[in-house]
Amino acid sequence: MELIFHEPFFFTKNIEMILTEIINYLETIAPSSLQESYDNAGLIVGNSSSTVHKALICLDSTEEIVDEAIEQKADLIIAHHPIIFKGLKKLNGKNYVERVVMKAIQHNIAIYAIHTNLDNVMVGVNNKIAEKLGLRNCKILSPKNNQLKKLVTFVPKAHADDVRKALFDAGCGTISNYDECSFNVEGIGTFKGNETTNPFVGERNKTHHENEVRIETIFPLHLERKIIAALLAAHPYEEVAYDIYLLENEHPQIGAGMVGELSEEMAEIDFLKLIKQNLKTDCIRHTALLGREVRKVAVCGGSGSFLLDQAKQAKADFFITADFKYHEFFDAENSLVIADVGHYESEQFTMDLLFEILSKKYPTFALLKTKISTNPIKYFQ
Repeated sequence: MELIFHEPFFFTKNIEMILTEIINYLETIAPSSLQESYDNAGLIVGNSSSTVHKALICLDSTEEIVDEAIEQKADLIIAHHPIIFKGLKKLNGKNYVERVVMKAIQHNIAIYAIHTNLDNVMVGVNNKIAEKLGLRNCKILSPKNNQLKKLVTFVPKAHADDVRKALFDAGCGTISNYDECSFNVEGIGTFKGNETTNPFVGERNKTHHENEVRIETIFPLHLERKIIAALLAAHPYEEVAYDIYLLENEHPQIGAGMVGELSEEMAEIDFLKLIKQNLKTDCIRHTALLGREVRKVAVCGGSGSFLLDQAKQAKADFFITADFKYHEFFDAENSLVIADVGHYESEQFTMDLLFEILSKKYPTFALLKTKISTNPIKYFQ
C-alpha cells in the first residue's frame, strides 16, 4: 500500500529540543552581534533553557500569529521582525505589542527574532531575493568594516601545522572565496620560566631559545572566543603568547544589500513583470524607465533607501527595495530605476529561508510556516 503524506508532515522521533540549541545554530549563520544598533533581535519572550516541540515561522509576531501557534500547538515562534523594539514600561494589553507578549507568556510560547543580523550576512535575506530573481555573481552591496580581527601567535616549528589546522577549523583564515589563509615566518623565541612553571621545552630559571613560527591569520569578530579557545587547546606551551588586532578592512561577506547580474539582459518593462511575478507583489512603485537593457541589479529587503548611493556606485540598472519616500525617488537622477516592491513583499521569502535552514539541520524537528499574511498594507485593485 502506498502512503502519501501531505504537508505538514512530521517525524515522531527526536522532536524535543532545548531552545538554546536552536538559537545557537541560527546565530552561527546570523550572529546577533551583526544586528544594527537600533534592532532588538534575539530571544524576546521565553527561557532559553526550556524545551520546545514545534516552531512556527513568520515575518511578524502579531496576535493572529500567536493564536495560530496556540492552535497548532507550537511553543516557539521564529519571526524576522522583533515584536519589541523599545522597552515596555507596562503590560496591560493597551496595544498589540503588549497583547502579543502577554498572550505568548500566558501560553508558554517563546518568541525569537532574527532581523538585521540575517539581513547582514551573505546567505541571508538579500540572497533569497537574489535567488528569486535569478541573479548570479552576487556580492554584498555595502560591506561593513571593523568586522575582522587578526590573530598573531608564536608556535614551536614542529607544532605549527597542528595549531594552524585548529585555527582554521575554528573559523580563521577565510578571505572571500579562499580558505586556510595565513602568513608564516620563522624566527627565534626566547623565554625563561620561574620555579613555579612547567615549561614544555627548556628548564626553569634558564633562558631558552626555541625555533618558532609566527602565524598570522584573520577571523570574524563574533568568533573571537571560539578562536582563542581553539588556540589554547592546540598550542603546546603552558603560557601562550598571542596578539589580536582589530582591522578596519571591509568584510566582503558581511553588510547591507546585495548586487548581482541577470543571466541575460532584459528590457526594463519585461524585468518589471519578472519582479511582479517572482516577488509576488501587487504593486511596484518605480522611477521613470530609462530605455536601456537591464543586467546588473541591486536589492535590499525591507527599508533600503539608505543604500541608493551604493547601488549607483555599483552601476546597477535597477535597485529593488521598499519604503522609499516621495522625495527620495528624485535621488535616482536617471542613473538607475528604483523599484519599490513593498516591505512585506521584499521580505516574505525570509520565511522560506528560515524553514530551509532549520529543516536541513534538524530534519526531525517540527516546523511550520505561517499560513497568515501579516502584511498590514492592502491594495485596492
